[in-house]
This record gives sequence, C-alpha cells and structure tokens, in this order.
Amino acid sequence: MAAGISFSTTPGPILRSRHSPFLGPRPTLQIPPSLHRIHGSLRRPSLTVCFVLEDEKLRGVREPEDEEEESGGVKRAILLAESVAEKVAAKVARKKSERFTYLMAAVMSSFGITSMAVAAVYYRFAWHMEGGEIPYTEMFGTFALSVGAAVGMEFWARWAHKALWHASLWHMHESHHKPREGPFELNDVFAIVNAVPAIALLSYGFFHTGLIPGLCFGAGLGITVFGIAYMFVHDGLVHRRFPVGPIAEVPYFRKVASAHQLHHTDKFNGVPYGLFLGPKELEEVGGLPELEEEINRRIKLSKKSR
Repeated sequence: MAAGISFSTTPGPILRSRHSPFLGPRPTLQIPPSLHRIHGSLRRPSLTVCFVLEDEKLRGVREPEDEEEESGGVKRAILLAESVAEKVAAKVARKKSERFTYLMAAVMSSFGITSMAVAAVYYRFAWHMEGGEIPYTEMFGTFALSVGAAVGMEFWARWAHKALWHASLWHMHESHHKPREGPFELNDVFAIVNAVPAIALLSYGFFHTGLIPGLCFGAGLGITVFGIAYMFVHDGLVHRRFPVGPIAEVPYFRKVASAHQLHHTDKFNGVPYGLFLGPKELEEVGGLPELEEEINRRIKLSKKSR
C-alpha cells in the first residue's frame, strides 16, 4: 500500500482529520484556548488532511489498449527493417550481376579483339615477307601510324565529347551522366561506332600489300589499342563497371581517373573532356587543387576497401 496526502481549506474553525485504520490509532488534536476566545470574532480557515491509499500493484498494470498499440508499433518497425534489408540485398545482388555481365562482355571483346589484332599483325608481315624481301618502309609506316592513331584518338575523343556528345548527341550521352539501369547504357553505342572504321581499316590493310594498305592497317591497329585502353581506364577504373586489378594502383592512371571524375561534377563546365590528357586540361583551367583533393579521396577509399 502507498499513502497519499491532500490538503484543502474550509472556513470552519475546526481541524478535522480523516484517518485510515491501517495507519494505527487516531491521533488526538489539542485546540489552544486562545482559539476558542477569538472564534466568535474571526472565522479562520481550517485545514483538512486526507489520506489517500493506493495499491502499488495497480501501478504496474497497463491498459490492454496501450500494450496492443506498443506491440503493433514494434511489429511495424520489424517489418519495415526487414523490407529495407530485402531491398538492399536485392540491390547488391543486382549490382553484382550487372558487373559480372559487363565484365564478361569486356573480357570477351577485349580478348577477342586483341587476339585478332595480334594475329593480323603477325600473318600480315609473315605473308608479305614470304618472297624474302622485307618491306621496311611499309613496316615502319604501319607501326608509326599505329602510335599516331592511338594518340590522335585522344584528341578526337576530346573534340567529339565536347562538340557532339554534350551537344547534338546529348540524348544518347546523357545516359552516361545518370544512374545506370542494367549492365549497359545507351552511351555504349559510341564504342561500337568507333569500332567500325577500325575494323574497316584493319581489313583493307590485311588483305592488301603496299605502303597505303600498311598505313591503313596501322591506323586501324592504333584505334583498336586506344579503344581497349579507354575501356579499362574509363569503364573499369573510373566508373567501376568491372575490376581492373593493379591498374588502379598506377599513379598516373589514378590521376587520370580523378580528372575524369571531376568532369562528372561539372565544376569546370565539363572540363576535362579528354581522358588520358585530362589532368593537362584541368591544369589549363586552374583545377589542380581540386584534382589533388580528388586523388587523395580515391586513395583513402582504396585503403578502406582493402
């Protein structure tokens, strides 16, 4: 049992007390004579003391409605947590599936194209040297244009990226600046478009002899080499569409990846538009501090993922 006390005042002169039998014998209250003398002239308020008994067991008893409401809230929280966990697990599984699909496509295309390019180079010169005469001029022209075409593709990609992809062809390139739905995006069409002239040049140079066919073969080979390097650095290292292994630890490739990441932030009106010479473009517009900051951020993320 617990006892509570309440007080109230009344205009009467008498002091009353309400006593509980559980609290022992009733106390005796003595009224001084002075109060009797002034009773007739003054009406002083009296004090009433009330003892309220309360069973402590009732304090621990809750209303059934409160218990049901609390139980329902817990169940809803559990269901919400389970739903969120299922969505996260489904998203992770979908991302893994997309990365695996693109990885298979990248490996098969790069391995297939590289194998065909190597075989084409070998058989072309083997067939052309069957007569015993080595075509030095043709060989030099082929390899020189291979390097020239690979370097020239960087400048072509920079110009096309700014003048075409971010202009009249933005409706296709826009898919690359939005969250990707599925393993592929509409922007991948540009890789196929660039592969068409490379295949045509390689085919013409493979089946013909002479300086001009040799130059055509070298140009097609250079475009092919650039395309493979672009795929690994841009799609693999920058956008993580598939793992690239030790390429991510090469300092210059990390710098290139950081520069291209700034392109997607639009801090410098889209600069850099190129890939392998992207850091140089940022230097020209005063973006080296931001580039260093992005490089440090990627280094920290790389260390955390180990």
